Amino acid sequence: MRRRGFTLLEVLVATLIMALAVTGLLSALSTSLRSAGRLTDYDRAALLARQKMDELMIATKVPKLTPFEGTWGPEVTGGLQTGWRARITPFEAPPGTNIGQPFLERIELEIWWMNADKRRSFQIEGFRRSIMTPEDVAAGARK
Repeated sequence: MRRRGFTLLEVLVATLIMALAVTGLLSALSTSLRSAGRLTDYDRAALLARQKMDELMIATKVPKLTPFEGTWGPEVTGGLQTGWRARITPFEAPPGTNIGQPFLERIELEIWWMNADKRRSFQIEGFRRSIMTPEDVAAGARK
């Protein structure tokens, strides 16, 4: 006599195997979603950093040798608390540089954002050509 169908033990083993597979898939999916969220935050911060660096590269009336900072509104950051901190310092000035002569300035920019209770950040820097002004001399930019 031939039996058709599955025994209770076979059904339980198959159910256990399926439960393990589904648990593994859900765990992988959760990790992927967390990574995608983190990458989205970094991508948004990189875009904001590029925008702020472009602004600083062309800005002429910014403090030099002194850190200055600001924040972005939630409409730009997707609701995350996000800000920046910058500092412009002389990088290279030929010996004997006087007022009206060109020299290089370094722009150091830190972008930060809050992810849950952790503060995340990264730094970028850029260089621009500038003309020595009396303010630069007074601030000690001449080497």
